Amino acid sequence: MLKLMTTYLKPYRRLVTWVLVLTFLQTLSSLYLPNLMSDIVDTGIIKGNIGYIVRIGGFMLVVTVLGGGGAVCANLYASKSSAGFGQILRTRVFGHVTQFTLQEFDQIGTSSLIVRTNNDIMQVQQLVNMMLRMMVIAPLTAIGGIIMAVYTDASLSWIIVVVMPVLGLVIYLVLGNGIALFRAMQTKVDNLNRVVRENLSGVRVIRSFNRTEDEIDRFDGANQGLTDVSVRVYKMMAALMPLMMVIINLSTIAIVWFGSLRVNSGQLQIGSLMAFIQYVMQIMFAVMMVSMMAFMIPRGQASAARINEVLAIRPQVTDPDNPLVPGQVRGLVEFQHVTFSYPGAEEPAIADVSFTMRPGETTAIIGGTGSGKTALVSLIPRFYDVDRGSVRVDGIDVRDLSQTALRAKIGFVPQRATLFTGSVTDNIRYGKEDASDAMVRHAADVAQATDFVLELPQGFPSMISQGGSNLSGGQRQRLSIARAIVRNPEIYIFDDSFSALDYRTERDLRHALKQELQGASLLIVAQRVSTVMEADQIIVLEEGRIVGVGTHAALLESSHVYKEIVASQRSEEETA
Repeated sequence: MLKLMTTYLKPYRRLVTWVLVLTFLQTLSSLYLPNLMSDIVDTGIIKGNIGYIVRIGGFMLVVTVLGGGGAVCANLYASKSSAGFGQILRTRVFGHVTQFTLQEFDQIGTSSLIVRTNNDIMQVQQLVNMMLRMMVIAPLTAIGGIIMAVYTDASLSWIIVVVMPVLGLVIYLVLGNGIALFRAMQTKVDNLNRVVRENLSGVRVIRSFNRTEDEIDRFDGANQGLTDVSVRVYKMMAALMPLMMVIINLSTIAIVWFGSLRVNSGQLQIGSLMAFIQYVMQIMFAVMMVSMMAFMIPRGQASAARINEVLAIRPQVTDPDNPLVPGQVRGLVEFQHVTFSYPGAEEPAIADVSFTMRPGETTAIIGGTGSGKTALVSLIPRFYDVDRGSVRVDGIDVRDLSQTALRAKIGFVPQRATLFTGSVTDNIRYGKEDASDAMVRHAADVAQATDFVLELPQGFPSMISQGGSNLSGGQRQRLSIARAIVRNPEIYIFDDSFSALDYRTERDLRHALKQELQGASLLIVAQRVSTVMEADQIIVLEEGRIVGVGTHAALLESSHVYKEIVASQRSEEETA
């Protein structure tokens, strides 16, 4: 927690200083007022000195106004500082997360990252706001109150000596049990967020299989788990305030009882007794502030630990210290004895794979489910690093290139078409920010997307909802393809990006791509034989290994795996 504060409050050092100074002055004024009140009672009221009452009363009013003004300004500056702290921390966490590879996302989980970026940072921000005020007020008020109480009447100070350890023990017990419970509470929030996210994103599947009741039960389980932990936490915290009030009220009774005996014997003035009560109340108020912090510190501490856990992760894929610059060759991709395993996997997803993609040629990859197709194409843009061997682009190992330079060469269309909230034009232009309207229209033409785009209410300016939910799967795929085409890269990667297209649209799209992408390397991953049969080079994968390389005609003669795939999709007449 302190590490986050010292790091991300630096831009607000001046405001924090003002908060501390104003809070210090406010505390001094609150400690001085009971002494003035004692003088008014003992000197002014009892002796009937009206002028003294007016003079000291006016001075008390000035001190009160100055203390109140200081408190308002301190609260304002503390709020600005904590809000700025939260903004900087959110930006830092989000920027750090954007550097993660797919491996780090798999490690923490998307739902947990969302909770940590929003809920956890909000908890820490609220704690910072409180600490900027309380960490000055509470100790100063407690120490100053004790000093002034002893100065007012040392004989009654034994009450403070008895009460303070009792209050400290109560707070210690609550704080000790609270940290573990709040950590468990944040874990339950993660789980609930994951269940909600899965239900909202998978609503079509849930309803189509009539699993709504089952998902409600699953949500109830996650919700009940969070509720149970929350109830335990708040029961414990709810018991704190009544216990403290009992201790404070018993202390007041003891002060009045023993103080009245000293007043009766002439050893203590009434005003001094009132001032002593005020100082003890201030001490108790400081302890109550500590208890309020004890309520928030465990949760803030747990949230800070979760945020630090994210910031402590170092991406496995990093840029080299001295990245190389690609040479004259453009679009050449080479796999040289590449072996790759997903983290924690028992078997490699890719084993000893070697092949070459040349500029101006189309390379296709086909194979059964789980054969390693997506893993293979993820290595080219360096979403993962290989375990053995090397992936080379333009003659240079991808690990020796900067990620920016490498990915600038690639137009990638993922297996799952992802669109962003905005217009059709914005989504296509996502591939190239400075693309003109003519370039956007041309990319849509090649991707066979223009016809359905013009049928939208506003054409290219039409808005796309989150994730492209107002479009069909084939429409989303075509816009994703247009986004890659407008980039005009050296290497195109289509990871099963034609699966939602009908055969006629796919055929037109492949022919348009062949005319448009001359000179670029084209890699197509597909399940359909019709998609890959015109490729210059077809690579057949099985269990992460290459079991055939060649043209469609050559593989029909040499690869039994490819023949089985063809036979499963086409009739004997079509095969012939």
